[in-house]
Parts: sequence; structure tokens; C-alpha cells
Amino acid sequence: MDANAHYTTAIELARLTGDVFWHAGALEGSVCALVADRMGQSDPVLEDEVKYRYYTIIQLYRRATLQDNAQRVSPVSFELEAALKLARYLCRQELAKEVSDLLMGAADGAKALIDASDRLILYIEIARLFGTLGYKRKAAFFSRQVAQLYLQQDNAYAAMSAMQVLTMTTNAYHVQSRKTSKINHDSSKEPRASSSDSGKVHPQAIVSLFESQWSTLQMVVLREILMSSIRAADPLSSWSAAARLLRSFYPLITPAGQSGLASSLANSADKLPTGTRCADPCLPFIRLHSFPLHPSQRDIVKRNPGKKEWWTGAGPSGPFIYTPFSKAGASSGTSKQEVSWIVGEPVQVMVELANPCSFDLVIESIYLSVHSGNFDAFPVSVSLPPNTSKLVLLSGIPTQVGPISIPGCIVHCFGVITEHLFKEVDCLLLGAAQGLVLSDPFRCCGSSKFKSVNFPSISVVPPLPLLVANVVGGDGSILLYEGEIRDVLITLTNAGTVPVEEANIALSGKNQDSVISIAHSTWKSALPIKPGGEVTFAVTLRAWHLSSADLEADGSRSPASSRRIAREGINPFLNIHYAGPANPENGDISLPPGRRLVVPLNICVVQGMRLVRARLLSMEIPARFTEAHLRPVSGKDDISTGNDTERTNINLLKIDPYKGSWGLCLLELELFNPTDVVFDVDVAVHSDDTNVDQRVISEGSAGDAACHKTRIDRDYSARVLIPLENFKLPVLDASFFVKESSSDEPLGSRAAAIAERNAKAELNASINNLISKIKVKWHSGRNSSGELNIKDAIQAALQASIMDILLPDPLTFSFKLAKNRIATNADSSKDSGNPSTHSSDGNVGPSTDNVLRCDDPISAHAMTHMEVQIRNNTKEIIQMNLSISCKDVAGDNCFDENSATVLWAGVLSDIHLEVPPLQEVVHPFSVYFLVPGDYSLQASSVIIDATDVLRARAKAESPDEPILCRGSPFHIRVVGTA
Repeated sequence: MDANAHYTTAIELARLTGDVFWHAGALEGSVCALVADRMGQSDPVLEDEVKYRYYTIIQLYRRATLQDNAQRVSPVSFELEAALKLARYLCRQELAKEVSDLLMGAADGAKALIDASDRLILYIEIARLFGTLGYKRKAAFFSRQVAQLYLQQDNAYAAMSAMQVLTMTTNAYHVQSRKTSKINHDSSKEPRASSSDSGKVHPQAIVSLFESQWSTLQMVVLREILMSSIRAADPLSSWSAAARLLRSFYPLITPAGQSGLASSLANSADKLPTGTRCADPCLPFIRLHSFPLHPSQRDIVKRNPGKKEWWTGAGPSGPFIYTPFSKAGASSGTSKQEVSWIVGEPVQVMVELANPCSFDLVIESIYLSVHSGNFDAFPVSVSLPPNTSKLVLLSGIPTQVGPISIPGCIVHCFGVITEHLFKEVDCLLLGAAQGLVLSDPFRCCGSSKFKSVNFPSISVVPPLPLLVANVVGGDGSILLYEGEIRDVLITLTNAGTVPVEEANIALSGKNQDSVISIAHSTWKSALPIKPGGEVTFAVTLRAWHLSSADLEADGSRSPASSRRIAREGINPFLNIHYAGPANPENGDISLPPGRRLVVPLNICVVQGMRLVRARLLSMEIPARFTEAHLRPVSGKDDISTGNDTERTNINLLKIDPYKGSWGLCLLELELFNPTDVVFDVDVAVHSDDTNVDQRVISEGSAGDAACHKTRIDRDYSARVLIPLENFKLPVLDASFFVKESSSDEPLGSRAAAIAERNAKAELNASINNLISKIKVKWHSGRNSSGELNIKDAIQAALQASIMDILLPDPLTFSFKLAKNRIATNADSSKDSGNPSTHSSDGNVGPSTDNVLRCDDPISAHAMTHMEVQIRNNTKEIIQMNLSISCKDVAGDNCFDENSATVLWAGVLSDIHLEVPPLQEVVHPFSVYFLVPGDYSLQASSVIIDATDVLRARAKAESPDEPILCRGSPFHIRVVGTA
């Protein structure tokens, strides 16, 4: 049958009869026939035709109502149904306004409906269509009208119908029902999980997601859902509705109402089986705070198979020890940061929980939600007081290699398990920042301002070795006194499950020169380090010298409150790169990444022993020698096999050759100990083995001049004296006395200028050499030693008298014992041979034997053959008159012709000698002692025609003043009977 022809005939008959009601019915049938005829087709012409005919139908039904108001069947219901049909046909976003006008017109016509069931059906359809268009508020309004009609019936079925109508219209008011819990949970989990990786959220999406929260309509709807679900005995729906009410509208609910909702949640949970899950989260609000990676997880270095030293260039480039997420160039906001986790090693994620409600929130368990299946999360329980927030560390262990995605957390609270997504809370906080959401739960709890944290790209790598460093004695600051040298033991333990097969240790940071040495051979010999194994190696440290600012800061503190913590940014670090074995995969060998362990050497340098001052002392003291100094040695004896260590060289005592008095230059160092430990101080003067004129006092060592140890207790001072007679220049040169030429003087020859510069450079080098040879070392306890920095203090103390200390005497004298007219030196290696010959020894300065040493003491009443040796320390020939004197203990001249106690043979006075430059001459003589006792021999000379250099050295005031040089007295002990 042709439907269109049939309805066309019906329309013509109704028009002829003037029946408006039947005319509208025929037109409605023709529209249905037209649409059915073009099933599946959609074009603007058809749509316009349908709209035109249906608007005509609505007008006809309305005219029919006005003309015949007393008919048994009211045409209003037909009018409203036609409007709903047209709205259902046009229901799409492009025609939303036209559809909304039709629905609102139908809603106004509902007042004319007498039967409540008709109004119920009308409201259900209007709510459904508004929900389809996305008008959630209007859909909720008409859903509530339906629910109120249902709730007027006091039975469970009507309550269930009301709840279904309230929840079916829009997702904004959707709650999870017990009958569809599994379906809803599975369907809601997929988009929620995928939203965690969707990147940035568009602001329009935030508006559509949270626009309903500005109105109390949603809160009223959810409250009615809660009431209907309780009446319908559906605990899961009531729990879901109460959770959404509490989570979305806590700012609008009074504290008593919040507590009532918490009670409803608890009561609903009691009726649910254990382990029930719900798609609607309740409290707390959870946001991602940070990824507090352990340093071992940060410092994972990719290994290049073609690069043997794969660790080069892998250290931090900035001033910081660790640089997490060190992907250079990833500065754009869309690029994800990369984090590597290791199989079997615990990891942590820090989240922030907020409870903005007025009751105590007890969370039975909370743990990370991971859908990839390669991560085991550890649950923790948390208690949150009212209106507080708390940072919580959630941990777990990766189990397999591969990517990991953490969309949120699984929370067991109020007896139900829910999933809280980080992205939803981020959208909530972003909406609150833009004014789209009612309140920020974290700001209500006193937390800091919202700062979005980008979720990194997490990948799991195979198991790696894990070295743990431990400084033996404690991981705190290594307290070192200034200049202290100490060995610090570092223990490396492999806490991983893979052995360490290769490693490298390098230095970084500041004050790297404070690390003297590292025992590389010790830890290299321990490779490979198996799981659980350890190796201990030594690092030798030397404390640096404190600056003046540090000294002032430490000086302002008392010893009890002095700094004991290492300052940041000034310490060196040990960079330990290590890796495990290669992993064979499908015949190919892959290199797992290596690791970098940074061991900070937290050195705290404090001032230990303090140098208060240094000054130069000139002393005039009498010389006194014991019998031990008078042990002559025969020429055939070999001193190298004798008791050479028993000899005591006393050449530090000198006589002033110009004043004729005893003189001694001493450097006094005053030391103070402000610490709480005891110091043993050794003052040593290091000699140069190539310079025989720098003679030393030795106690068990022939190379150093050392004083006795000085112990300085806490808060005590001590003074040490250092003789300076050993530091004489080899030659007395005229260039040392030449003053700098003024600018107006004529230029001399180029050679003279060069010679003058060389002489000054030699003098400066000698001064620095003098200062560098004086060492003040200290010891404290069993393993603490160091050296005091006294260079600047000594230079300041010797600045005024440095020339008097360094310049040698023009002539030096020494006496030797001769046997059978053959001179014998105390040192067999320096036998001078014929006494009349000049020495050609290139070394300068006095001999090392200023005291006679014999196997037997000198006997009285016996002829003793001796000789005096005179050395010229200048570069010019010196002519002189030599005289030799002998005095007893009373100071009387023993060669006096009237009362002579010593007889002699040879010339002892007015001996004219000429000494070549830098050479020696020897004058022999013999003595015969009549009386036993102590005697002293002394040689002196008057220089003939002294040069300007000699007068400058002697500080002569007039050119006619005679220059007299005296040597050191040499004591002799004579034994026997008178």
C-alpha cells in the first residue's frame, strides 16, 4: 500500500470536513511515512520538510484545543507528544537551541496535563533529551521532578525507579549501582586511566567538567539520589552518592552535614562485602608532589659499546652534585622527563593528601596504582586530622623491564576501595586557579600554592650493581686541623644482586688538591666485587689553610662553640663510576647502564695550633763544651763504621768576627693551642745535601736540624727557638751591597745589569730557601699529624735582618789535629793531605769539624801537632796577618812569655798569609801543655787593604777603621798530672 497516497487522501478529507484534530493526525502520519520512505537518508530538504509539517501539526493540535475544550480526549497530550517527536528528530548540537525551545515549550504544557503519569513520562523524556544535548543542569532539574513524583510512592520499587531516572540522564550525576558495579567500574576505569597521559587539559573541558559545581542543584540531586538509594536498599549507590556529595560539595556542607555523610558512608560500607570497589572516589584529595629519587637512581649512565672509558663526560656539568632529569634540551613544556628505575630496587613517589572536612579521616591503606603489571606497590595507612594536609611517601618495587605508568593511587577508605587519579585533581586545582571551581582543597588545608608536576616517562632497566659508600668512623664531617694530613678509610659495599666488574674513581668539586692520594691499587685488586662483598681503601687528605675571613669567624667563637660542620660548596668529591657484566640477548651482547656514586668528602677545617708571633732574637751567651766533644780520631779510623750518631756538632755557636763577642741568631716562634686536644710539636730545619755549609744539629738523623719535641696542652702557649746559623750564602758577593741605580744615573753596561739582576734573583731564592727549610710539624693522638703554615710570619720576622743571617763571614777558621806532621780530618773522606797545599774544594763555608776529636784525650807533657785552616768566602784575594791565641778557663793568655802554661813551636802571631778566592790555606804549629785542664784556641786576623765589600760586611764607619776577623773558639780538654 502506498502510505503517502493514503495519508494525502486523509489530509484532503480532513480539510474538507474542517476537522482540525483529524487533520493534524493525518499530517503526522504523512511525516512518518515520508521519513520511513527515506530511511537512512538525511538531507536539508527532508529536514526542512519535516520541521514545516510538524510545526503545522503543533499549531493544529493547539487550535483543536482552543475550539473544543470539552472533548473527552484532550489534544494537549497529542501536542506535547508531537513537540517531543520533533525534538527527538532534531536532537543534536547544531540545533540545540531549537530543540531546547521545543522542550521548554513542552515543559510549560505539562501544567495542563491532569494525569500524573503523563507528566512523569513527559519529564523523563525531557530530561533524557536535555542530557543527550549536554544540558546537565536542565536534565538534572527535570530528573529531580521525576524523582519527586516517584518518591511520592512509598515503596522500594518507586525509589529504585527514581534513582535510575536521576542517574541515567547525565554523567555528572551518575553514581555506581550495585547491579552494574562491575560494568561501571570497567567502563569508567578506561577513560580515567587514559586521561592521566593525555597531557594538558583544555580550559573548555575544565568548564564542562566542573560547571555544575557552581550550582547547588547538583548537590540537591545527589542528596535525593542518596535518599532514594537508601530507601531502595542499594548500599553501593548510597555510598557512591555520599562520596560524590562529600568530595564535590564539602564547602557548601556544614560540619554537621559532613559528619552525617561520613556516617552514611560507614553504614553503607558495613552492608557491602569486603573488598568492594567503587568508581567514584571520596576522600582524601591526592596530588602528585615529586619523585624523590635516591642518588643511585639519579646517576644512571648509559654505556657506549664503542667507548672504553664510558664514564668520561658523565659527571655533573653544574655546581650541584646531582642533576635529576638531566636531559639537556628538554626545555619545552611538551617534552617528558625521563626517569629510570631498576628491577628489584625500591622506589618512592611523594604525594600530598588533603582532608578539607571537619572530621578525622582514617585511611586504611593507600598505594600506587599501576596498570602495567610490572610493579609491586606497598600499602601504607595514614591518619589525617580535620582541615590538614600531609606529604606521604608511597613506595614499591619494579619487577620487570618495561615502561611504567602511574595514573594515581588506590585508596581503601570508608570500607570501599577507590582509585584516585592525579589528572582529575590537577584539573580541579587548575579550575580553582581560574575561578571555575568553588574551592581548592589544598589551600583550605594550609598547603602551598598549586604547582603542576609533569609526570615523567618511567622506564625499568635490568638489575644493576649497587655500591654503598661508608666513611669509616662516621659519615659526618671529617674534622681536620689546619695543615693536618690524615688517612680516611672508605668502605664500598655491593648491596645489589649483580657483581661490579669495572670501576673508576675520579675527583671533582673544589679543593681537589686537598686529596693527596687514593689507594687505587687496593680497590682495583678487589674487582669483581660480588653481591654482599666490600672493599676498604684509604684516601689521604690534607687540610687546606684557612683564609683570613675564616680565621676571623673562628676567632670570634669560643673553643666550645667553634665550627664543627663542613661548609657547603668547598669540599671535593669522589666520583665512582661502576658497572656490571654484559647481558647476552638473542646472541647479541647488550651493555646495561652503569652508575655513578658520588662520595662527598665533608672536610671541616678548623684552626688548630695557632702561631701567635715570630720574632728574631740576637743573643750573647758563653760557649761551653763537654768532654764528649773532645774525642780525636786517628787518620786510620773510619768514622762511617764508628759511633757517628754519638757525635754532637755544636757549630751553631759563632763568635762575631767584628765585635769579638759570642753571638747567636735565633728565630722565636710563639705557639698557642686553643683546641681541646694536646699537640706534640716538632720544629725541624731541613738541610740541603748538596750544600755542605748548611750544617745541622741532628738527633738520630743526619739530614735535619730538629729541636726536642714540645708538648702544648689545651689553652697553653709554648715558645720554640730555631738557630739560624746554618743558612749562610755560599759566597760573599759585592752585588749584595750594590744599591739600586736611580733613574738619573747613566746606564751601565748590559752585562753588569744582567749580573745585578742575577745576584738579586739569587738573594731572593736564598731567602725563600731559608724560609722553606723551617718546618713546624705537629702530632696529636695516634693518627693525626700536620704542618703549621708559618711562611708569611717568618718572612715578616726576618725581613729587617735577613742580610745579617744569610751573608757569610769573609773568613772562617778551623783547627785540626795533626799526627807526625800529617793533618788528620775528623771525617776520613776529607783528608787534606799535605798541609802546605791549598784546598781546591769547590764547596764553601766552614768545615764540618770545629772541635777536635781523638780516640784518646790530649795528654799533658806531650807535643801535640795541630794546624789552623783559613778559608776565603769571597771572590777576591785577601791578605791578612794571622794570630793564634790560647786561653785557659780564667781567660788568661797561655802563650804569655812571663807566665806561659803552654809551650809552642812555630809562628803564632803576625803571620802574613794570602788566601785565594774561595780557597783555603793551612798553617801548622805544635803545642805542649804543661798543666791539665780546659783550654780554648782561637784564630784571628787583621785584613790588609780591605775592600769595600769587606767594609760593608763589617759595617765599618770610616775607611781607616781596621777590619778584624775572629774565628770561633775551639775548646780542648787536657788530661794528665801537673
